[in-house]
Amino acid sequence: MGSNKKENLIFTSIMCLFMVIGMSFYNVILFSGVTHKLFTDVAVGLLPALAVALFCDIVVVSKVAKGLAFKIVKPSAPVIRKVLTISCFMVCGMVILMSLYGTLAHFGLRDNFFRHYFSILGRNFICALPLQLIVVGPLTRFLFTRMFPVRTAAQNA
Repeated sequence: MGSNKKENLIFTSIMCLFMVIGMSFYNVILFSGVTHKLFTDVAVGLLPALAVALFCDIVVVSKVAKGLAFKIVKPSAPVIRKVLTISCFMVCGMVILMSLYGTLAHFGLRDNFFRHYFSILGRNFICALPLQLIVVGPLTRFLFTRMFPVRTAAQNA
């Protein structure tokens, strides 16, 4: 959404932070329930998960998602269609990779790895898509446009 690399990195960082926080709460509640350790458990895993999410987003998923989206959506399509298409592909890619990270971090490569992975993958997708489309995406775009207002040609002169 940014107009240069710095703004793109800030936008991506905000989006990843909110998604990692939301998905961390979701996964901790799924596996441990709502306990007195909920915030501690989320906080402990937050920075490693955020680092992995940022890496996956910047290095792998973003390029693939945008490439696929622009094969489907025409350049003349409304902006909202482009945003939603990219968001859906981003969620798919990130859920695949972050579920792999979560499975490896919590279960390792045991003989039931694939059972755990596909179970986590399905559960994460169920939460991640609405979280992204309804909460995190709009919130991130709102905050980002407040931080970096769009300048018109008249304002630049």
